[in-house]
Amino acid sequence: MQAFLRFLYDFLAVFFSGVFFIIRSIGEGIVKIFDIASYRSVIDYYKQDFTGTEWIFVGLTIAVFLILAILIGLLVYFLIRKYIRFRASLVEQEELLEEVTKLNSEVVKLMKEKENILSMKVSQLGLKPGEKVNVDNLDEDGEEVEDLSDDHRFSKLHVLDQQYANYTKENFGNDFTLPELVDMFRNFAASQLGLYYREDMIRLFIAALSSTRMIILQGISGTGKTSLAYAWGKFLKNDSCIASVQPSWRDRTELFGYFNEFTKKFNETDVLKEIYKAGYTDEIYTVILDEMNISRVEYYFAEMLSILEMPDKDEWIVELVSSEWDTDPKYIKNGKLKIAPNVWYIGTINNDDSTFMVTDKVYDRAMPIDINEKGQVFEAKDIEAQDINFSYVEKLFGEAVEKYAVSQETLDKLEIMDDYVIKHFRIAFGNRIVAHLRKFVPVYVACGGKEIDGVDYFVARKILRKFEQLNISYIRDEVDGYIEFLNETFGENQMKESIEYLLRLKKNV
Repeated sequence: MQAFLRFLYDFLAVFFSGVFFIIRSIGEGIVKIFDIASYRSVIDYYKQDFTGTEWIFVGLTIAVFLILAILIGLLVYFLIRKYIRFRASLVEQEELLEEVTKLNSEVVKLMKEKENILSMKVSQLGLKPGEKVNVDNLDEDGEEVEDLSDDHRFSKLHVLDQQYANYTKENFGNDFTLPELVDMFRNFAASQLGLYYREDMIRLFIAALSSTRMIILQGISGTGKTSLAYAWGKFLKNDSCIASVQPSWRDRTELFGYFNEFTKKFNETDVLKEIYKAGYTDEIYTVILDEMNISRVEYYFAEMLSILEMPDKDEWIVELVSSEWDTDPKYIKNGKLKIAPNVWYIGTINNDDSTFMVTDKVYDRAMPIDINEKGQVFEAKDIEAQDINFSYVEKLFGEAVEKYAVSQETLDKLEIMDDYVIKHFRIAFGNRIVAHLRKFVPVYVACGGKEIDGVDYFVARKILRKFEQLNISYIRDEVDGYIEFLNETFGENQMKESIEYLLRLKKNV
């Protein structure tokens, strides 16, 4: 054994002496490269023999070798720095992995705590000894619900699929007219909710519903903007889904939700649930975007504005996820959901220092309604909430557009007004706004209003509102001429809303 140990010592000595020789040689080589004394001795040896021209070449040789030495030094420096950075990134990755491990451990602990709590609830259900129950299928009250497999990433929508599995759309046999709808809703709000609105306000609201899926209720606080949308949901026996907009809303995920890559679940919002539920029925649903301009509307609602503007409702499709699962809800195909046409989106806004200005892009696609005064109390008829079919209301809207189509005379006057506004104010209102007017005004007339009043209100809220983006001090001299033009074109004082708006705009200069 002693012979082997001596052999091993001599054998390893040869190996390590070689390694040491390599390291020492590299070190000696580096020292030799930068041995200035040796370079100086060489120069001293030959300097007596150098001619003037040769001294130039000597200088160039020394300069080249200095540059080469500097480049080698920089190369070593950058290699060392790159290695340090690479090492730092590895350390960061290791720290992140450790953090993920800790989080997973916390999740496991929380799941165990949940099971312990639910197990305590199980004991309160009166189960027999040995009787098994899946604690994951208990709700907050300890009641057992149907199993929701982990394979379902849309858990709330999966529940809706189960609830409506055997549902058939009901025909409520509606036979009311639009004036009767205005009267019923107005009296319901007053008799059941203590909310009083002018008949003309309800008429404007119903007409707005016919022109676009996006309504904006604006005005001073306390005049019942949110209450009007809330009352509409109560009247239809489908409570409005209220989405309280937050300043942090930046994209559409605030509206629909998002897929969590960690949990492999889709975080569904109440708005998404409401839209999905509406796809099963022939009823009317309402989503309220409360204080919608507390964040920029075009950030979180831009996609919906574009979708709802498409004339073909079969194209009202939003992509929720990029892939398809076999267990996805019934109405989500290839990760996409078709937006139900029987949902209206009603936004409320307050114009103050804490909110953002609503842009033209939003206003052009929506119908604004000003609510700046409280309704007067009146003796209301006792009207209960109604079962109303969406298809029936859409039929009434379509019949109104055909029966009370905007007269050609009025359309010609609007064309003349468009030319006047372009010439004097450099503003055009375009085909989109005219298309809205062709729906809004006929339904307003069918609800009991006059065509000129509907046109007047529409022009004031959809066209003259664009003047706010102009420097009024430069166009104030044009305002009087425009008022005179309205009186000559549409009749003396026929465009009251528009003239009042222009005078108020001029006064605020």
